Amino acid sequence: MTQDADGPRPAPTLEMVAALAGVSRATVSRVVNGSPKVDSELAQAVRKAIQALDYTPNRAARSLAKRRANAVTLIVPEATSKVFADPFFATIVQGIALHLADTDYTLNMVISSESKPEKTRSFLLGGNVDGVLVVSHHSGDHSWTHLSGSLPMVFAGRPFVGGNESYFVEVDNEEAACNATRRLVSSGRQHLATIAGPQDMPPGIDRLAGWRTAVREAGLPDGLVEFGDFTLASGAQAMQRLLDRNVPIDAVFAANDQMAAGAYTAIQGRGLRIPQDIAVVGFDDDSFATSVTPPLTTVHHPITELGKKMAETLVNLIEGRPAERVTRLPTTLVVRDST
Repeated sequence: MTQDADGPRPAPTLEMVAALAGVSRATVSRVVNGSPKVDSELAQAVRKAIQALDYTPNRAARSLAKRRANAVTLIVPEATSKVFADPFFATIVQGIALHLADTDYTLNMVISSESKPEKTRSFLLGGNVDGVLVVSHHSGDHSWTHLSGSLPMVFAGRPFVGGNESYFVEVDNEEAACNATRRLVSSGRQHLATIAGPQDMPPGIDRLAGWRTAVREAGLPDGLVEFGDFTLASGAQAMQRLLDRNVPIDAVFAANDQMAAGAYTAIQGRGLRIPQDIAVVGFDDDSFATSVTPPLTTVHHPITELGKKMAETLVNLIEGRPAERVTRLPTTLVVRDST
């Protein structure tokens, strides 16, 4: 419940949304439930009113009506080309499906377009699903921002929205990155660089923080930073930029294995050897780690288990059973020939 200078203000209702949008209560109900039988301009006015009032449908009323779709949705706010090129997504879907296999729930997937977030919201609020899983979210994502009050929701990793109310499953990205960087320091490397992930995503932020902690502990400079977007091409481009600085570099921590594999291309393209000239460490322990030469030292990210735990948490929430708000899974450093 919100509060103003005159005291508590009642939660927004369907009637309040209708009044603000200048439509009938029935029209609002149709939009909330995803009906296609509403004029597009009226539907847009209703969605704007919903957002302005921060209105969410009453989950309890939905439950009393016993509306159960026996389906959950995985939202991935990324470009389709990125989703199908990154083994992270296939692995987490596998984990989710493994848990759901023993339940009555089916899984569908929405590769969400932030250019039309209302399309995703309309689908999710239309009685099509009982809960939502969100993977690879960014600070600018809006499709699901106002849905946690109307649908159970579980995130992969700490979300930017929701504060202490959110349910999420993660690894300690900062500590794992710190330990991986310490490995480089302990092997005698003195000129450490990093290819960091996007800074609008918690893993990108946390892994950069872990790298910085380790190099500062060792009394080394922390300015050799370039950024990528977790793709192979961005890793190669970031490594090229690091090498173009013409300063000593003898080790690189990349925030995921795809960017590490891209760094290999740039390093070896300059006639440099891994690990003799530049040691490389990645993060995820996916197929990229073992497809490069030499095989990549990397942080093992238990992605399958992360997907399973997300699905377990969501099903518990849907069915009214106790669920851990925050679950952290352990990581390990897998040492191979790149260090």
